[in-house]
Amino acid sequence: MSAMVSLLFHLLCCLTVFWLLPLPSHSADPDPLQDFCVANLSASISVNGFPCKPASEVTSDDFFFDGFTQEGNTTNAFSSFLTPGNVLSFPGLNTLGISMNRVDFAPGGINPPHSHPRASEVGVVIEGKLLVGFVTTNNVYYSKVLTAGHMFAIPRGLVHFQLNIGDGKALAYTAFNSHLPGAAIVPLNLFASSIPNEVLTKTFQVDADLINTIKSKFRS
Repeated sequence: MSAMVSLLFHLLCCLTVFWLLPLPSHSADPDPLQDFCVANLSASISVNGFPCKPASEVTSDDFFFDGFTQEGNTTNAFSSFLTPGNVLSFPGLNTLGISMNRVDFAPGGINPPHSHPRASEVGVVIEGKLLVGFVTTNNVYYSKVLTAGHMFAIPRGLVHFQLNIGDGKALAYTAFNSHLPGAAIVPLNLFASSIPNEVLTKTFQVDADLINTIKSKFRS
């Protein structure tokens, strides 16, 4: 009898854990506590997010965004342009745990190696041919050439990129499980910041002249 009671107790514990596992939000952001919380971007106080605009000031326009209707200007060092649809440009996303980007590529353009510290990413190629890849924390490289209609997934926090290897322009849309996923762009973090040359020369095992040459390409 005691064995049966013990078995039922363990089964109940397992079922309880199994039931609790799905409860945390699939979003990287906290669950909202009201129908919506349109971001008040001008508020003087912000604690891990944005306070809500008063409901009396919310309008229909707060829930619509037309920033993806125009092609981005790809005349830059990377020959690509990212148009963000996150809480900073689309305040209605505040607390919803979602956002998107439009990424335009000129021929040969690249969305350079970067990571998103606060979100996983999925994307779909709309036009062109992209080489999409990411590297794990064990330095394992995964990649595939994608064309229109193909999707990809990037685990949270991993360094990844998209490179246009087609003959013409390319276009992709990406989505995130955070209203502000953040982006740590590897070349800019390393060579457009104030990291001392001594750190970079020791890290890459090269001399300071080469580091200065690379830095010069990222100075505005």
